[in-house]
Amino acid sequence: MSKKVAVFRKEHFNAAHRLNNPGWSEEKNKEVFGKCNLPNYHGHNYELEVKVVGKPDKKTGYVMDIKLLSDLIQQEIHSRFDHKNLNLDTEYFKDINPTAENIVIVIHDLLRPHIDKKNELQIRLYETPRNFVEYPV
Repeated sequence: MSKKVAVFRKEHFNAAHRLNNPGWSEEKNKEVFGKCNLPNYHGHNYELEVKVVGKPDKKTGYVMDIKLLSDLIQQEIHSRFDHKNLNLDTEYFKDINPTAENIVIVIHDLLRPHIDKKNELQIRLYETPRNFVEYPV
């Protein structure tokens, strides 16, 4: 079969973070990040959509086994971020601000080495039901 198909897996994780630029004053951080700059952090119930695009395998009919994709997300994302403070409990955000934009790039970079290179990978991350980011675009 020569037609491409997109398969999706939805997962979720809960995490806390604080948006803060250490090079700025306290006032500037409050002005730019507002409530997201609270000194004691705040949390989100993140919804994650992982999209893999490719041609179905001739033998299995799969672009990618969804169970394997789910296991991969659990191993690479959920185990690292769920019920964690992204600023304090993870190495990924020691030097970068854990904005939704930066989180989605980190998630993509963690999953990409495990997805067949012939397949495209896109990540969508909902920080709230109305606010979400995608990478790559």
